[in-house]
Amino acid sequence: MTRIAVIDFETTGLSPAMGDRATEVAIVMVEHGQVVDRFQSLMNAGRYIPSFIESLTGISNAMIAVAPAAEKVMVEANRFVGNAPMVAHNASFDRRFWEAELARAGEKATQPFACTMLVARRLYPQAPSHKLGVLIDYHRLPKVGRAHRAMADAEMAASLLGQIQDDLRSRHRVTQPDHTLLLALQRCAKPAVSALMSRYVDV
Repeated sequence: MTRIAVIDFETTGLSPAMGDRATEVAIVMVEHGQVVDRFQSLMNAGRYIPSFIESLTGISNAMIAVAPAAEKVMVEANRFVGNAPMVAHNASFDRRFWEAELARAGEKATQPFACTMLVARRLYPQAPSHKLGVLIDYHRLPKVGRAHRAMADAEMAASLLGQIQDDLRSRHRVTQPDHTLLLALQRCAKPAVSALMSRYVDV
């Protein structure tokens, strides 16, 4: 099974289109359901962190002032990921910052993104919510570190990814719950999920 890079950003706001920038990135590399490597760094993008964001993440302007430049961090992050397909929880958010920050660093974003939130909506419609922390509690998975710090959230997203892949094997008899299937699931209308997964049985 191909390695999958699970990523999480902390940022100054919700959208790079509005001028927001990344303040921290963490990536965990998963292979055969196990974390085999990690990358994490604060980054200085020259953007002020609002007080409410600082209270949410614990990342202060003083911490960012001594962090490496965002462009340097993103070049290293892109090399770390390489050609591995990517996963994030609420991936549209992380994908936007991945693409925007790499573009600023003169790098191309070529990796496909799958979203554990969208896949979880297809597989666990009965869950009380599809927020990462709620799904971690729902599956009784261990919580790691402080929420809204990149490494803790990336580790928990990787744990949720493992749960999703285990359930695809055990409950749906999918022998290879790979990134391609995750992409198909997140695009699939809910009534068609079973028919889609039946095509992956004994493949």
